[in-house]
Amino acid sequence: MDRFREEVVRKHKRGMEEVLYYLAFVVMILTGATALLYISAFLAYIGQGFDFYSLIFGLFNAGICVFLFLRRDRLRTEYEYTFTNGALDFAMVFNNAKRKSLGSLNVKTVDAFGPVNSASFQRYISMDGVKQSRWFLNREAELYYFYFQKESAKRIIVLEPSPDMVADIRAFLPYGVYQE
Repeated sequence: MDRFREEVVRKHKRGMEEVLYYLAFVVMILTGATALLYISAFLAYIGQGFDFYSLIFGLFNAGICVFLFLRRDRLRTEYEYTFTNGALDFAMVFNNAKRKSLGSLNVKTVDAFGPVNSASFQRYISMDGVKQSRWFLNREAELYYFYFQKESAKRIIVLEPSPDMVADIRAFLPYGVYQE
């Protein structure tokens, strides 16, 4: 029988992110309209002399508009963890529309797994040359870490799985890997 569990981690207190998301939408519309006005003013007076102020201000507003269009979905970020028979896949989801795969991990190759508030985590995090990946949204949640070496590079992944997913992960870990 297969063990399969999929979890989506959302930020618990999302009020500020929602305000920023809608504010970015309003600013995007305003800067886009301003860019159109200034660029059209530049084009209207191009035969009478160059008004570089209109062009520069229009391009600046157009840049802000494009930047907000491309980045505002990142204000609504979620993480997705998929566990299937010892393989754990990680993904970042933007605004419930765009999905970016972060990688996969076979828990049988992990050197250490445990809660972040343990002494073992402090030992691994203080080692030289450890690359950290923080794939969680809520600092007050129960966080867990994976420590492993891949191609002679030391890595730590910190995430916030549910107690059910932790139990599934522990079932596939080698003996002595879980550390408290």
